Amino acid sequence: MTLRAGTMRLACMFSSILLFGAAGLLLFISLQDPTELAPRQLPGIKFSIRPQQPYNDLPPASSQAGDLKAPTEKVPRDLSSQAPRGFSLLGPGRPQAPLNTGARLRPRQRRRRLLIKKMPAAAAVPANGSSSGALAQSAPWAPGGPGLSLQQSQQERKRVMREACAKYRASSSRRAVTPRHVSRIFVEDRHRVLYCEVPKAGCSNWKRVLMVLAGLASSTADIQHNTVHYGSALKRLDTFDRQGILHRLSTYTKMLFVREPFERLVSAFRDKFEHPNSYYHPVFGKAILARYRANASREALRTGSGVRFPEFVQYLLDVHRPVGMDIHWDHVGRLCSPCLIDYDFVGKFESMEDDANFFLSLIRAPRNLTFPRFKDRHSQEARTTAQIARRYFTQLSALQRQRTYDFYYMDYLMFNYSKPFADLY
Repeated sequence: MTLRAGTMRLACMFSSILLFGAAGLLLFISLQDPTELAPRQLPGIKFSIRPQQPYNDLPPASSQAGDLKAPTEKVPRDLSSQAPRGFSLLGPGRPQAPLNTGARLRPRQRRRRLLIKKMPAAAAVPANGSSSGALAQSAPWAPGGPGLSLQQSQQERKRVMREACAKYRASSSRRAVTPRHVSRIFVEDRHRVLYCEVPKAGCSNWKRVLMVLAGLASSTADIQHNTVHYGSALKRLDTFDRQGILHRLSTYTKMLFVREPFERLVSAFRDKFEHPNSYYHPVFGKAILARYRANASREALRTGSGVRFPEFVQYLLDVHRPVGMDIHWDHVGRLCSPCLIDYDFVGKFESMEDDANFFLSLIRAPRNLTFPRFKDRHSQEARTTAQIARRYFTQLSALQRQRTYDFYYMDYLMFNYSKPFADLY
């Protein structure tokens, strides 16, 4: 009798515990905000119920036979070549405009771009932060800054670039430097300098400086445009064998100069399409006019001349563009691989004179060598400024400006340039 009573008491206690547990669970659910129990939905973005995967769920890049295991910075992998160009994420409160079907992103890519936009930018870190970089210099976004030396500012630029790479690009720990990654890098052996060419960011004059440093000319003023761009006086890094590439990457001073992306794009358009050009008109101009101009004249289709800026931007943003990408408007991330190659010096076109001459002093260049100020081509025409670039971009719709900003988003982020229009997000 006593055993049966004890058994009944245990059964009652167990039932009570189950009832209290169920009641607590119901109370917890009733107090939750229902919006937190489902994935949030933004205009223009479709979420799958599957949880967000981290960046490192991407398969590592396969190593080719020519891969070079160079000592590089261990930062995330470059995604710029994977995401289709021209796609714009529509934020809350913005109308959804019809997009070219070729510009649609797969769900994982959409989530990745959204994550990038929602995460705090590296540029938001206080400007007086320091880094362990070897060289340094002053930034145009805080010109000289109160008390900021050229060296401190250079360290800040490299820190911002490295943090952007680390946060927003998939892991590059398994990636190896290939000849393709160094194909835009020029070599000057006497002063042990590697310069990555970014067109429309002072590259012509930098090549002149390298030629003087190498003893190939006595003055930058003596070197003609064709000698700079079509001669073979300067060697590219990818022309060396594997050992030569590795040695120079690990021991030479590596530098690149960048420019505000919208200004660089307008500068390229003015140079290549607003002046006679025996290459860009027949190759790019004809294809752009045939694809994007309704009722184009026979003369325009024959010569490829007269491309307008909105038509050029249509070509740029079309993931099925009729002709390929060109170095004059490609991303800096793909031209110079700054998330893979650890650059010692990052200069800016906007502060070219100070940056360039500081760099020349660091490498102990001859004292009489300074960076040339002359304009390489169309010398009677004003350089492309922020005001000139704005005038061209006002020809575009708000959506086209946004999509162009998205196209160059990583360049804006890595090199800490401000948004050129207030309505960009």
